[in-house]
Amino acid sequence: MPETARYTALVAKNATQAAADMSKVLNMDIEAEQQKVEQIEKKKGSYGLFSKEFLSRHGLHLLGTSSTWLLLDIAFYSQNLFQKDIFSAIGWIPPAKTMSAIQEVFTIARAQTLIALCSTVPGYWFTVALIDVIGRFAIQLIGFFFMTVFMFALAFPYNHWIQPDNRIGFVVIYALTFFFANFGPNATTFVVPAEIFPARLRSTCHGISAAAGKVGGIIGAFGFLYLAQNQDPKKADAGYPAGIGVKNSLILLGVINLLGLLLTFLVPESKGKSLEELSGENEDINEETSSS
Repeated sequence: MPETARYTALVAKNATQAAADMSKVLNMDIEAEQQKVEQIEKKKGSYGLFSKEFLSRHGLHLLGTSSTWLLLDIAFYSQNLFQKDIFSAIGWIPPAKTMSAIQEVFTIARAQTLIALCSTVPGYWFTVALIDVIGRFAIQLIGFFFMTVFMFALAFPYNHWIQPDNRIGFVVIYALTFFFANFGPNATTFVVPAEIFPARLRSTCHGISAAAGKVGGIIGAFGFLYLAQNQDPKKADAGYPAGIGVKNSLILLGVINLLGLLLTFLVPESKGKSLEELSGENEDINEETSSS
């Protein structure tokens, strides 16, 4: 037991001495192996975030995670914030000017809660259940694809959906865009950057991707608040200039989702792979081993 404790201390504090002791115990030279490990560790840590090595290995990955998170947040936050304009436009809730402030808050909150309970929350459940079954890449691709399809399905026949008899159909399809946002990029854009980059750069790359998402959230929150206004200045909300209207805003959101789908192909699948595999660190070890 004392010998075991002494060896444990050596491993923790002095790898070279521990290797020498093991050489005596096993009656073989393992110093070369120790040197090899040190060389590999040195090589693994030889490139930084702004190096050509990082750019060649992970540049496209970082572009993919940042751009898809940015585009997702443009679409997701804008949809959340101008829900009241959409619901008013199709007549699902009364116009704001016909209600008191308290009535307006209650009515909008009730509509948004219904959307959340029927689509947003179940979308997360599906992601949790299937993310390790079908993978992150597939879920993100499926999410962006159906968000694009449903957004265009709302936008192009928009005059059909605003008819009183078709409002329920509009709300159902609109809710499905939230379902596939959460069973899709709203979950995977957060998960993937935490898995595919080297350990020493993982937090930084995740932070860069998240920052891009926050920029997208700002664009979606403020940009579409103005864009969704009626094209007729007289029908725009008080204090807002004329915008491009709800229909054109939905078309634009469909295009943004389509771009997100295309940029998803820059992001590798991380399901079932170790962090070393994803970051390319296993390749370093294999190359160093074979060359020795």
